[in-house]
Amino acid sequence: MSGERHVPVLWMEVMEYLAVRRGGTYVDCTLGFAGHASAIAKALGGAGHLIGFDRDPEALELARARLATLAGELGEAMPKLTLIHGEFSRVAEFVKPGELDGMLADFGTSSMHLDQAHRGFSFQADGPLDMRMNTAQELTAEQVVNQVDENDLANLIYELGEERRSRRIARAIVRARPITTTAQLAGVVRSSAPAMKGDKIHPATRTFQALRIHVNGELDEIKALLENAPALLKPGGRLVLISFHSLEDRLAKDAMRDGKEAGTLEVLTRKPVTAGEDEVQRNPRSRSAKLRAAERIELTGVDRTPLRGAEKMKARQQARQR
Repeated sequence: MSGERHVPVLWMEVMEYLAVRRGGTYVDCTLGFAGHASAIAKALGGAGHLIGFDRDPEALELARARLATLAGELGEAMPKLTLIHGEFSRVAEFVKPGELDGMLADFGTSSMHLDQAHRGFSFQADGPLDMRMNTAQELTAEQVVNQVDENDLANLIYELGEERRSRRIARAIVRARPITTTAQLAGVVRSSAPAMKGDKIHPATRTFQALRIHVNGELDEIKALLENAPALLKPGGRLVLISFHSLEDRLAKDAMRDGKEAGTLEVLTRKPVTAGEDEVQRNPRSRSAKLRAAERIELTGVDRTPLRGAEKMKARQQARQR
């Protein structure tokens, strides 16, 4: 399998901000085709430990194969590998508090997903309306498109796709039901909400984004990960996040701001780091990538067990009162 199927974005910047410690323990929350993971593994050495997550079983097997090839090249210099088929929101089930020297999460949709028509993520080639990252789950984009009522569908497209013409699009989708393929859906959206002057993206882009985020519960996944991340890092451990649209970047920015206010994180990137012109030319998908990074600060006398929900909010309030 060729490495061209997945081009890791901002990989030099990722390695700079992760500042991989030889012999350390690192988590790649989004393995994909193991582009970033391979670079981390090379820097870790034989005494290190690399833990990788991917909820897509196909992507996990591709990553496993690529890393096995790398292990053959590195020999004893290859770190210990733990590859987990599952959502990265479950990282605290597999990692102890204060265990990690670094954590990377690339929230972008994998090139593999976009390039494979049968996965139904893209309208560039016709395929079934699927969009599931974990093919074992039941909910598909086809079910959402054909079963959600018009008002809820409009709200979904507006909130998760940031599409101002969501009501017009939802009305057209309901009238065109049943819709079963990506090309059919893209055509319905384009007919109901044609490209406006100055638009640089396809009229269906935001609708497809909204459906993908909803089907995979992406924002809830990110929120759960970011709630637990600081507690899993050692003092000096690095957190590196790559987002591709404003909803993801807002969560990353807010989490780092909250960590700074709570005294658990030092933000390393005053503004998000973006791809240079050379990378954008080589990999156009990197154009919208934004990287943010932070470092774990030691809190003496504080319980570092990962918190959830109301507990997290209470801890933040107590930290602000100190």
